[in-house]
Amino acid sequence: MIHPTAVVHPRAEIGPDCDIGPYCLVGEHVVMGPRCRLHSHVVIDGHTRLAEGNNVFPFASLGLQTQDLKWKGGITRTEIGANNTFREYVTVHSATGDGQTTVVGSNNHILAYSHIAHNVVLGDHVIMSNVATLAGHVMVEDYAVIGGLAAIHQFCRIGKMSIVGGCSKVVQDVPPFMLADGNPAETRTVNKVGMERHGVPEASQSALRNAFKMLFREGLTIPNALARIEQDLPQLPEIQHLVKFVRSSERGISK
Repeated sequence: MIHPTAVVHPRAEIGPDCDIGPYCLVGEHVVMGPRCRLHSHVVIDGHTRLAEGNNVFPFASLGLQTQDLKWKGGITRTEIGANNTFREYVTVHSATGDGQTTVVGSNNHILAYSHIAHNVVLGDHVIMSNVATLAGHVMVEDYAVIGGLAAIHQFCRIGKMSIVGGCSKVVQDVPPFMLADGNPAETRTVNKVGMERHGVPEASQSALRNAFKMLFREGLTIPNALARIEQDLPQLPEIQHLVKFVRSSERGISK
């Protein structure tokens, strides 16, 4: 169903059972999977591909040119997975460099006025509360929660099943399974509620609480803390993921 006031380029590829509402604009190179819904006044342009079941609310803008001043033209892409919700005034920008891609996974809930900048890689089942902002080249792992009005500095990583408090200023990586808050953000404790909601076993939660103490409360250097974690704690999948994430950090972790 395409409303008569919508402007859909004749070369755009629109999947079956899509619903394109009043005053929407869909560009030439857009590919939209089945059962997507654009409520009204939505703009999707650029080389943008959406998988099935995306729900896009009024005045959202997906796939347009990056705001990065380094943009010099070329073909840049925006790849969006399935069953995402983009609420009012959300912006998702295409990548900066020719041949590069901004990636949004599946089953994400992106609340009003949130911004996903160029070259971001967003995982699955992520929640971004109102006015949450991701700068360029940010990576967000699965099941992370970013609070309202939080701002994530470029090239930072937000770990799996972590939570960033509202109004936080994040300038370093937030480790998986942790809660970070403040300006600048500091890692405060483990994300107990998030782990319980997603069925993390109690043995893993206990090990992560001990890992948190070693990393953030015992005054150890990061290499020494990681060595202690590997030596003293059971090498459960969650612990291995935490150690790998921290060890590979380039910006350092929010302490």
